[in-house]
Amino acid sequence: MTEPIVRVYTRFAEVEAPPKSRVYADVAARVADDPRMLGFLAELPPQKWQPNLFFSAVQYLCGPVPDWPWFRTRFAERTDEIREVMLARRTQTNEPARCATLLPALAQLPQPLALLEVGASAGLCLQPDRYGYDYGRVTIPGPLTLRCHANDATPLPSRTPEVVWRAGLDLNPVDVTNADDCAWLEALIWPGEEERLPRLRAALELAKQDPPPVRRGDLRADFASLAREAPRDATLVVFHTAVLIYVREAAERVAFAESVRAAGAVWLANEASPVIPGVEIEDHPADFLLARDGRPLGWTDSHGTWINWL
Repeated sequence: MTEPIVRVYTRFAEVEAPPKSRVYADVAARVADDPRMLGFLAELPPQKWQPNLFFSAVQYLCGPVPDWPWFRTRFAERTDEIREVMLARRTQTNEPARCATLLPALAQLPQPLALLEVGASAGLCLQPDRYGYDYGRVTIPGPLTLRCHANDATPLPSRTPEVVWRAGLDLNPVDVTNADDCAWLEALIWPGEEERLPRLRAALELAKQDPPPVRRGDLRADFASLAREAPRDATLVVFHTAVLIYVREAAERVAFAESVRAAGAVWLANEASPVIPGVEIEDHPADFLLARDGRPLGWTDSHGTWINWL
């Protein structure tokens, strides 16, 4: 019964975590070999098996994870509370630096833009026009500078896009004015990536000045009605990052892509390549693929630190 969970945590330990967090890679490997923790996870719904959800729940309650012995002790002490957090919360990493990998694609579109993000979390990626950017050979000033390495093929813009409308859709929107919600976003940052924390806090402060509107809803059922609210004299851009992986049925992902096309929108997907409908390209397991209307544009870091345009 725990074999699928072992596979999830082994893959996380061997593929997903090592480039970003040696602590999480080690903890995941140990969880995959710990009967008590595997039994704990097996009692949860399959969508709650995610390592990032489990580890973030511990960080939310107990603080940053330093190593396996500490994690094992905290788990034993607070098992029931960890379960409650995992059942109540979702993995809603809202990394504003992802805007740096979206910006080259956004800048190529007819302006102005109407942005609609599905799986928007707190909406921090709905404000690409409110940040500054540093790509090395090109810089764009702003109150929060997002640094991103871009290869020579990347078409770097000289200014931020003109956004006249923005809206988000999320199963459980994160309120940027709620301290507990903000603490949860901080808990989603992995050990070894603490440099992301000041950036997240700065982006939250910007968002509090004019909170991006994020509506509660499911992309499979509520996307079309929200898309109809966008102004018709702007280019409607529907985008998402690390969202389709949670839509388990391939048919539902295809149906979503068709609904985006039916809305007449430009579709920007920044996801693991196998979950983007219609894309045929050799997978890079640890990277995301940025695609426009199903056409690959470039490989990206899941947290926005680099982009390699194809």
